[in-house]
Amino acid sequence: MKNLRPGIAALLLVCCAVLFTGCGNNYYADGRALPPSGVANRVLVAVQNPSAYSGGALYFDDAYYDVRHNISNSIPQFSISGYAGKLPVTIQNMPEEQIGAVYASGDGSFTTINYQTEKVGASISGLSGLYPSSVFLTRNQRRAFAASPSQHVFTVVDNPTSGGSGYSLNLPNAYRVSINPGGTIALIFLQDSNSIYYLYQLQANQAAPSNAYDCEPQNNPQYCVLPLAGTFDRPVKAVFSSDGSSAYILNCGPECGGTTASVSVLPVSAALIESGSVVPPNAPTQVEATISVPGGAYNALVTGNAIYIAGQQKQASGTYSGLFAGNLSIFNPATLTVTNTYSISDGFHGKMILGDDNTLWIGSTLCNEGVRFAELSAGTNTSYGCLTMFNTSTNAVTLDSYNGDLTGIAAVTGLHKVYVAEGGQVYIYSTVNMAALDNEYVTVTGTAYDVAYMDALTDSNNTTY
Repeated sequence: MKNLRPGIAALLLVCCAVLFTGCGNNYYADGRALPPSGVANRVLVAVQNPSAYSGGALYFDDAYYDVRHNISNSIPQFSISGYAGKLPVTIQNMPEEQIGAVYASGDGSFTTINYQTEKVGASISGLSGLYPSSVFLTRNQRRAFAASPSQHVFTVVDNPTSGGSGYSLNLPNAYRVSINPGGTIALIFLQDSNSIYYLYQLQANQAAPSNAYDCEPQNNPQYCVLPLAGTFDRPVKAVFSSDGSSAYILNCGPECGGTTASVSVLPVSAALIESGSVVPPNAPTQVEATISVPGGAYNALVTGNAIYIAGQQKQASGTYSGLFAGNLSIFNPATLTVTNTYSISDGFHGKMILGDDNTLWIGSTLCNEGVRFAELSAGTNTSYGCLTMFNTSTNAVTLDSYNGDLTGIAAVTGLHKVYVAEGGQVYIYSTVNMAALDNEYVTVTGTAYDVAYMDALTDSNNTTY
C-alpha cells in the first residue's frame, strides 16, 4: 500500500473519508477523535533550520502512505500550527494524553503540542533562558523539571501548563533528570559525578532537612534538593520497574570516565517528592543491590520480565585498546543477573524503543568513534552504523549502514515500520528485516532531529523518558 501514488491513493482516501464521516462522529484509536488533517497514523518530526527565515518547525508525516502531504497535494506539507521554537531537539511523546512536549535548545523554549487540534498548546514558562540539557513534563502535567549545567540549577515548575510557579534550586553540574511514570520521583544526575540528588517538597511550616543542598525560596522554602544515599559510579539515568516499586540506576562507569558499569536497585520509597506521601511501614529506603554490567550501562528499557541495557565496554588490550565497543545486555530483575550480552552499534546509545515483530531498536551518536569503525578502516568486513535492530525472540542483531548520528526513533506500531532521524534526515525501516523503505516523500529541508508517533496506543512509545 505504501507505494500507491496520487491517482489510486486519492480514490482510497475518498473512500476512507466516507467511512469515517458516515456515522456522524469521527473516531479512531481508543475513541480519539480524527484530527483536522484526517491522518490516522502521524509521525511528528522536529526540524531545525527548515528555511532561512525559521529556526525550527514541527512537521508530521502520514506514516501509512509515507508522505508529508495530503493525497490530493492541496496541502503540500503537514505541520503543527503556531510552532516557533528554535532548534527543537526532543519530543516527549504522550499519545494517551494526546499531547507532546517539545524542547528547543536554540531559545530554551518548552512547548506542549495538542495532537487533537494539531496546534501548539501551552508554552511552559519558568524554564526559558536556562537552556537546560534535560527537561521533562509529568503525564498529569502537574510538574515540569529542567536540569541546567551551564546555569548550575535544577528547576521545578508547579502546574506548568497553566502559568504555575517555578523554583530554581542551586545544584552545580545538574545535567539530567529521570522521572517515574507517576511523576512522584525526580532523580537528578550531575555531570562527571558519583552523586545523585532528588527533589523533595516540604509540607506547610515544615523545616528544611539538615542535609538539604539547597531549598527555595530561601525565605519560605517550598522545595529542596537532597543527596541520595548510596555509592554510585558515574550514574547517568534511572528507569523504573513495571510495578513501580523500584528504580534501576544506571552507573555508566568507564564509558563516562568512571570505573565499573553497573545497575543499582533503589526502592522508590527512598526518594518520593512529597514529604506527605504514604510510605509503607518498614519499606526499604536504601540501595538494595548493585550488579556489575561489563558491557556498559548508558541507557535502558524495561519490559515485563527483562531490562535491556545498552552501553559500551572499553577495550583494555589488543589492537583496539582504549576504544569502546557497543553492547546490549539483558538483565533479569527477578534474579538480579545479566543473562546475555550482544554486540551492537558503538557510540552513546541515547534512544531505545520497542517495535513490531519482536524488535528492539537502539540508536546512538558518535558510532564512528568506536571499535567497529576502526575495524572497517583496517579492512575488516564489519557491519557499521548508528542504528541497531535486535530481535527479542531470536536474539538476532542487525545494523544499518552508516547514515550519521541517530537522534530520534518512532515505532509506528501496527504498520511494521519505524521512522528515524538519522544524520539529520528522515528514514524509514521495516521491522520485519530492517529493510530501508522508500523515504522520498518524507525527506525534509533542514535538519530532522527527533521523531515521535503521535497516534501510538501507549505513552511507552517514546524515547524521551
